Amino acid sequence: MSQREQKKAEAIETWNFVFPNQSNPYGNMFGGELLAIMDTTAAMAAIRYCGRTVSTASSERVIFKRPIFVGDRIKTVAKVVLVGRTSMMVRTDVFVDKGGDEGDVLSTTAHFTLVAFDDERNPAEVPELIVETDKEHKHHELAQQIKAHVGRREERIKHVVEKWS
Repeated sequence: MSQREQKKAEAIETWNFVFPNQSNPYGNMFGGELLAIMDTTAAMAAIRYCGRTVSTASSERVIFKRPIFVGDRIKTVAKVVLVGRTSMMVRTDVFVDKGGDEGDVLSTTAHFTLVAFDDERNPAEVPELIVETDKEHKHHELAQQIKAHVGRREERIKHVVEKWS
C-alpha cells in the first residue's frame, strides 16, 4: 500500500466588482450571485491543491455578516482546510474592499466540500493536508466540527425519511 502524498494548501484570491444585474432593487448583491463566485473560487483552490478535476458536493455554514452593494469591490479568498480520501473542505471568505483605514471588511463566510475526479470521472484520492500555523489549526478544527455536524444532521434526516416511508 502506497503512502499518500502530503501537501500544504495555498490560499487562492479573486477580485470582482458588483454590477447592477447582480443585485436586487435596493442595491444589495443577490446571495446566489455571491455563492456562485465563492463556489468558483473554492473550486480553484481545490484544483490547485489536488491537481485534478473537482465538483462541488455541498456548501455548509454560509454566514452573511454584512451586505454587499452595487459598485463594491469584493475579494474572495479560498483555502483547503480539511481533506478526506477523495474530498476537500474549502473555507471561502468574501471581503469588501473599503479602502483607506477600514481596508477589507469580512462580509460572508462559507465552507464548500468538493470531490476530486480522475480522467474517467471516478473519485480520486487527494493528498493529505499539512496543517502548521495556529490559524490553519483553528480553521481545520472548525471544519472538523462542521463535518461532524453535517454527519449528525444526515443521520437525523435519514431516520425521519425511513420513519415516514
